[in-house]
This record gives sequence, structure tokens and C-alpha cells, in this order.
Amino acid sequence: MAKWKIYTPEGIQDILFDDCYTKRNLEEKVRNLFRSYGYFEVETPTVEFYDVFTSASDMTPQETMFKFFDPQGRILVLRPEMTIPIARMMATKYKDVSSSLRFSYIGNTFKYNEIGGGKQKEFTQAGVEIMGVNGPEADAEVIATAICAVKATGLENFQIDIGQVEFFKGLMEETGLSKQDIEQIRILIDRKDYLGVEEIVKAHNIRDDLKELILDMPKLFGSVDVIDRVEKIQLNSRSVKALENLREILAILDDYGMSKYVSVDLGMVQSLNYYTGIIFRGFTYGIGFPILSGGRYDGLSEYFGRDCAATGFSLGINMIMMALERQKIEAEKPSVDSLVCYRKDGRKTAIQLCDELRRQGLKVEIDTTQGEIDVLKEYAKEKRIGGIIRILDTDRIEVINIETGEVSAATIGDLLNK
Repeated sequence: MAKWKIYTPEGIQDILFDDCYTKRNLEEKVRNLFRSYGYFEVETPTVEFYDVFTSASDMTPQETMFKFFDPQGRILVLRPEMTIPIARMMATKYKDVSSSLRFSYIGNTFKYNEIGGGKQKEFTQAGVEIMGVNGPEADAEVIATAICAVKATGLENFQIDIGQVEFFKGLMEETGLSKQDIEQIRILIDRKDYLGVEEIVKAHNIRDDLKELILDMPKLFGSVDVIDRVEKIQLNSRSVKALENLREILAILDDYGMSKYVSVDLGMVQSLNYYTGIIFRGFTYGIGFPILSGGRYDGLSEYFGRDCAATGFSLGINMIMMALERQKIEAEKPSVDSLVCYRKDGRKTAIQLCDELRRQGLKVEIDTTQGEIDVLKEYAKEKRIGGIIRILDTDRIEVINIETGEVSAATIGDLLNK
């Protein structure tokens, strides 16, 4: 067993200097954006009871979760996602709050077989939830927030595909198919498996126009024209209301000025079964998986004791980092403005100078090696330090520009005034 002590488990990785700096910057940009929209941040436990994610059948497949036991023998899990714990929190900790609630979060989640993170089993999610509001205005704001969050990370070329699960459920009501057949069709449509859908539909007695529409569902994506085309077919009230809801949300997003980022996908039927209305996923080039997903899930909190409307989304920070790298979008690297070195009798002056420069907003490192100047120059180059400040005495200093090699003399007063 000792041979594993220098490795990390499969799908779990160390995040080194440059990537960690980029990741924290992305998290801070997204956090500030969420705050600017009036969302308050919460933090749920990394470890939850297994029951939290299995309150409803098929909510989270148990084989995807990291499971272990507490001393009492109860099953615990590392949280596989963030929305369900926040629904639990809202229904228990905020059960007496009658007004709507706006949550935000940034945290790590853990899941086996996570296709949305490549081979990663630990990944960071950031997102928002609006709870206590049922209507297209809230859905549209959540999508607008998602778009702004992606833009805040530095990505500009991306697309949000929007669907409506109630449209699909309304069609299935008309067919009279069994729950097993409906679930199989849902899976095949979500995979865009045209032949698989056709095989099931043709094996049942379904009216021709409805059969043709179901077969076309994997291809029902594009602009609002898709809705216009589908509305010409005889639909039940459930499907009609779903299309009206989708059209209204698109109109609100147009008022936000975000129509260029949005497209319709009536064939989107996500695998998480707690969605009850609008659903959406975000894509960008160079990445084969969604960088974000979300939707309306009005029935979820009821499993924890309080029935409450809800809508939200989650953004994959790790997927954003991968997209930025593959699209060759330069990210800021960690750096230090100055390295301050000194002789022993100048230590107090060096410490005071560092404190003052840091108060002015500079990133300053004090040399603790007492090394020779040539060694310090090489160190500064490797660490991308802009310059070296040598303390000569209580007032005189020497400033070395690492990039040009230029050396200039000054006083501490001169430096602070600059």
C-alpha cells in the first residue's frame, strides 16, 4: 500500500500554481457577479447523508456517489451536486421565511462516471438558485445570470440551448406509452439517437402526426422558428403551455439583449428527473460537454418538507478552465511586483518598506535566503518578479529591473512617492 503515498486517486488531482491562480480568479469573478445580482452565498457540507440524494427515486444514481459509513453505520456520501443540498437547506433552515430566497454557491462536488468533467471525479461548481418564485421572469433572469457568468470568465463564443421538459411530457401523455417506454424514448432523444426513437415509436399505435413529431424531436433545435413550426401541430394543453412558457422566456431574454447567445432545443430532455419546466445547457467550442446546466425544479424541496417553486443553474469551473486553455485565451498568471533583499542591519527598514508597499496594493516578497544577488536575479526571473529592491542602509536603496537589467539608485522616500 505504501507505493500509493506519492499519488492522488484517479480523477483527483493537485492544482498547481498557475492553474490554482486562474481558478481562484475565475471563482472570484463569478462570486462578484452573483453578489451584484443580489444573490447571497451559502455553503453546504461536503459530507451529507446518503438519504439526501435518494429521497426521490432516480434523483441521483447511487452508483455515481462516493459512499462510506459513520460510526453508527449510517451511509454518508461526498456531495455529488449542489442543488439538492440547497433545496434541503431551504426547506429546513429557511422554512419560516415567506419571501423568495436567492442563493449562490461555489464548492467542490464528487462523482464517479462524471461525463461533464471528462475523467475528473472532483470538480468545482458555481451557481445560483431562486426559490419561492414561479414564473418566466425568474427563469429568464437565471439564464441571463448564467450568460453573464460565462462572459465574466473571459469566454465570448458560447451558446445556451433552451428546452422545456413539459413539452415532452405532454407529448408522452398523448401516446399512451408505458413509463418504461417513455423513459427509453427520453434517453434516446437526449442522445439524439434517431434510429432508436424510430424503432420504439413504430412499434406502437400512435397517431401519424404525433409519431412524426416525436421522430423529429432530436432535430427540433434552432431559432424561435422551431416553436412556430411545432405549434401548427395538434397538441394537448400541457405541451401548448410549455411552448408558450418557452416563447415568453425568449422574449424576456431579448429584452436583456441576450438573444444572440440563445437557441431552442425541444429535443433536450436531461437525465436529472427533478426538472419540471424550462431546462438549459451551455456549450462552447473545443469542449465536448456542457459548461453549465440548469432549469426549473418546482417539486424538489417537497422531498425535504416544504413545497416551493425553484429555478437555477450550475457552472463548471473546471470546464471553463479547459475551454479557456483550448481556445488559447490568455489567463493572468501569478506574479510578484518586487523582491526586497537586505543586509542584517537593514532588516527592520526592509520589513517596514514591505509593509508600506503592500498597503499601497503591491505584491511584495521579502528575501529570507540572504542569497547572493546573482542567485536572487535568477530566482526573480523564474518567479516572474518585476524587480529587486536592495536595502543599502536606512535610506538608500538600489532598484534592479529584472526584464532590462537596469540598476538605479534611489531613496526610500523616492520609491514611496512613486
